[in-house]
Amino acid sequence: MKTVYHLTQCGTCQRIIRDLKLVERGFELRDIKLQPIQPAELDQFREKTGSYDSLFSRRAIKYKTLGLKNQILKDEDLRALILEDYTFLKRPVIIIGDEVFAGNEQKTLERIAVRLQSKESA
Repeated sequence: MKTVYHLTQCGTCQRIIRDLKLVERGFELRDIKLQPIQPAELDQFREKTGSYDSLFSRRAIKYKTLGLKNQILKDEDLRALILEDYTFLKRPVIIIGDEVFAGNEQKTLERIAVRLQSKESA
């Protein structure tokens, strides 16, 4: 499975897709605003990453406006928020085989690049 969960209007997501040549590598692109993430998918991502926290975006505008930064959020709370509003999902989420990579931190992008390299040389 090779899928990218992203937002079409997100410049960062588009740059990552372009820089990593994900379309050319046959990745399916899935805009989470048009095709919301399903509970079973999110639960699978959590299984692979170890927590909903690793999939949760604290950069979302609603995170601050709802006063969530002042609350202690449990895993179940994070799951509900992500399913309620796509902006709470860390983006992009890139699935390569059975691995899930979430977000656009440099170390995450480097891990994706290494994984793509190893997959091509295999």
